[in-house]
Parts: sequence; C-alpha cells; structure tokens
Amino acid sequence: MKKGILALILGTLTFSALADDSNSDLVKRGEYLARAGDCVACHTSKDGKAFAGGLPMVTPIGTIYSTNITPDKSTGIGDYSYDDFQKAVRHGVAKNGDTLYPAMPFPSYAVVNDDDMKALYAYFMHGVAPVNQANQDSDIPWPLSMRWPLAIWRTVFAPEVKAFKPAEQEDPTLARGRYLVEGLGHCGACHTPRSITMQEKALTNNEGNDYLSGSSAPVDGWTASNLRGDNRDGLGRWSEDDLSQFLRYGRNDHTAAFGGMTEVVEHSLQHLSDNDITAIARYLKSLGAKDPHQTVFSVDEATAKALWKGDDHQAGASLYVDSCAACHKTDGSGYQRFYPALRGNPVVLADDPTSLIHIVLVGGELPGVKGAPSTITMPAFGWRMNDQQVADVVNFIRTSWGNKSDKQVSAKDVAEQRKDVKDRTGSADIKVLEGK
Repeated sequence: MKKGILALILGTLTFSALADDSNSDLVKRGEYLARAGDCVACHTSKDGKAFAGGLPMVTPIGTIYSTNITPDKSTGIGDYSYDDFQKAVRHGVAKNGDTLYPAMPFPSYAVVNDDDMKALYAYFMHGVAPVNQANQDSDIPWPLSMRWPLAIWRTVFAPEVKAFKPAEQEDPTLARGRYLVEGLGHCGACHTPRSITMQEKALTNNEGNDYLSGSSAPVDGWTASNLRGDNRDGLGRWSEDDLSQFLRYGRNDHTAAFGGMTEVVEHSLQHLSDNDITAIARYLKSLGAKDPHQTVFSVDEATAKALWKGDDHQAGASLYVDSCAACHKTDGSGYQRFYPALRGNPVVLADDPTSLIHIVLVGGELPGVKGAPSTITMPAFGWRMNDQQVADVVNFIRTSWGNKSDKQVSAKDVAEQRKDVKDRTGSADIKVLEGK
C-alpha cells in the first residue's frame, strides 16, 4: 500500500515537472528566444525542415554541416535532459561528450541566463516538431577532423563564461542590448575578427576594441561589417534610429543588408520587440571606434558632375552608367530604403572589397519583411562582365563621390572570387561562374 502511494506521489511529481516544462507560456517565450538566437538560420535542412540540420557552412577549416536539433529521439536531441541541452548550448559539449566545432557559438550562448535557457529547452522539446533525419559528417581534413583536441581548444581559447549580469547601475536598456548582442544574438561570432587558432579576439567590449570591429576572413564569400563607431567603415555616422531601421527592415538611408545578414533580418530581427530592437541599437551605438582617427566621409560632387556631362573616360565609369546607375544613380545616392546609396556606404568604404566584388558577381536579394514588404533584388553581373570589367567597376565605386580607397581591386582578385563561388556552389549558374 505504501509503495503504491509512493509511486502515485512520484508519478504526480513527474507529471507536474513535465507540465511545467511544456507550459505554453514558457514554450512561447522559448520560441521568441530561439528567434533572437536565429537558430533556424543554421539548423534548417536543405529542403526547408526547420531545425532538422544539414546546411553546409564553408569555414577556413573545411565545410561544417549543422546538426538536427529537433526532439527526434534517434537523430535529434529528443533524449537530451535539460543539463545535456545547456551543456551543449553554453559550453559546446554534446551529450556523448564530444566537443562541438566552434561554428556553434557557445562562448556567446554561455551568457544566457537560467530562465531563458529553460525556456529554450521547453520550446525545443515541446514546440518543435521532431524530424527523423540523420546528421551529416562535416568535411574537414585530418588532423582538424579529430574531436579530442577541441576539448583542449575549448579550455584554452573558449574560457568559462558566466551567465549575464547587468553591471552596477547600468542603464536597463543598455544592459538588455548588451545581453542580446553578447548572448543569443552572438553578433561577435561573425563581426569580430578571429585569431589564427579560430577563437574570437574579444568576446565582449571589455576585452578590447577588436570586439565587433568586422570579420577577419570571408565566410561563404562575404565579410561581416564593422559594428563599432568608426566614421568610415563603421556605424559612426548612423543615428540610433538609422540602426534600428536597419535591424528591423534590413535597410536604411545608408545601406541594405546582404549575404548572411539578410537571413538574420528575415528569420530573427524582424520578429523582435520594439524594445529589444531599441536596446540592441542603443548598445551598439555606445561602442567606441576601433580607429578613432578615421576621417568622416564627405560627399564629393566631381564624379557626378562628370557623368552628368557625359564624361565617362574614367575606368569603370561607362560600365557603371550602363549597369548600375539606373538603381544607384550617377551621383551614387541610390533610392532611400530601396536601392542603397553607394556613396558613403560602409560596405563600400571597408578596406576589404570581398563583399562588393561578390555582390557584383552573383547579386543578392533582401526579402520583404514586416513593415518593408518589398523585396530588393541586386542582379548578378558576373555573366556579362569579365574579371577586368568587374574590377574596374568596383574600383570606380570605391573611389567616386567622396569614397576613398587605397586598395585597388585587380582582375586576379575577381578571378579568385569567381573560383570560390564555383567551388562552393558547383556549376548551377555556369554563366556567372565562367563570366560568359
């Protein structure tokens, strides 16, 4: 009789725990946080199954395939306890003890507090449909493919990061923005340069002004922009409202999102609350410049006046007029919040021209989002321009209307990027890849 009563009590307690874990408000909160972390961007399958994994990420060490994080018990994380889950997310250690590749930004996720981590666990266990899809082995050459050295790497280069706590007397809005940027937003994973051993050079602003100063190497053909207060290639000339508009809509009067950032806006940022968007923008605007000596951009009308008079003798000028001016205008000002300005655009002014070359070659698309439903499309020009022509038009853009660049792009630079596109995508778009 006593055993029966004890079993009944234990069963009731177990049911209560599960009920709490699957509480609809907790699951809903976890869904919001998963959007803030943009988990779906990496962990969606090639055929669009959310969180089923399989998308490739081309990194300097090889191609890494994302894993299935649905609650499927045989191929996903369905048998993960909360402790298993938080160890994987916060510390990069899988249930079987393997260290995850640092493509999983566990140093950032380590700052996520307990309440939010429990909400995420509830969502992935009770708000996500299980998908039975086996994980694909990453294509990383030996010896980097060995997992056990990663445990040493994690100890040396990804030190234990504690859950976030606001600083004493820190403004609540700034603290919230810092929590989202340093934590679930994991902005530093892309926007902070990495050392040769692949760790981020700084995990927070307190560790130095390398933090969020722009990526050190292209990923999938794109470089991540400087998010600090630099006047030329950073956010120094942007207002808080400019930045809020970009985060929310992927576009503002200065630029438009490209590459992987379009997915961040589509899958994550557009779904955040106004308060959280403001908090992120305010925190980013609080960051000082990486290079405080950068000169402030100022418009130079010489190129616009020359083109207006029909003077296109400068290398790349006629190509620009024929292929680019209809959307970006002969004065490089574009059309506000639709076709981005090229004059003074931080992407154009960046030292590394990789992203600009890439978008001229293969184009890009910024999908419509809530509040900005129009899709912005940049057509590919790699099919109609050879390597020298692409180099000429990129150099023209980077040195006109007040844009100043000391680095000249060569035909060889373009050829290398064209080859990179072909290596990553195959021959699906043969005209773009061959420049014919």
